[in-house]
Amino acid sequence: MSEHQHEHGAARQPVVTRESYDELYRSAPAIWTGRPNRQLVVEATDLAPGSALDAGAGEGGDALWLASRGWRVTAVDFSPVALERGAAKAAELELADRIEWLHEDLDAWTPPAGAYDLVTAHYLHATWSDRSRMLRGLAAAVAPGGTLLVVGHLIGDHWGHGQHHAHEPGALYTAEEVAAELAPGDWDVVTEIRERDPGAAERTGNTVPDTVLVARRR
Repeated sequence: MSEHQHEHGAARQPVVTRESYDELYRSAPAIWTGRPNRQLVVEATDLAPGSALDAGAGEGGDALWLASRGWRVTAVDFSPVALERGAAKAAELELADRIEWLHEDLDAWTPPAGAYDLVTAHYLHATWSDRSRMLRGLAAAVAPGGTLLVVGHLIGDHWGHGQHHAHEPGALYTAEEVAAELAPGDWDVVTEIRERDPGAAERTGNTVPDTVLVARRR
């Protein structure tokens, strides 16, 4: 489930189940701003449009941005409420023919192998029964020459001190943990800690840096 820059500053408890995410989405007309995540913009702006998988698409901010730039997008999320909002926005923006909205749980669903030029996942916060299997599935979905982008919140002392978006430790991951799931020799991998989008940090009160993996399949 992605965190597309929350509109609200109220403190929330961790939400890591399908039911609690549906409840969260029903609590307001829009939960996220609709703008794309910063690291996606950084990494994808100069990529040639092709096919993309947005894993944990939420209300579709990333998928809509990619589609507006010519990508064909498969947007996957386990919340039907979020997907309905994304599809409605896509229709409003006349992007409906460029996005397929899939109601699937990444804990069980396996994307088709080698099908996407870009696989992107931001702030996947569910507590996976087998996170390694899920990450390997996302990696396997990247076509030769394609890009895997996985972004999370940096783990450390930042959490547990009144942060508005505190999450259970089991829901967090590092770029290095993602990199460990990639087959050696098949990828050119960069792992970095990057500053969080200042606008998102100001709106949410969450200043935790991003842990970022960018991997190009050879």
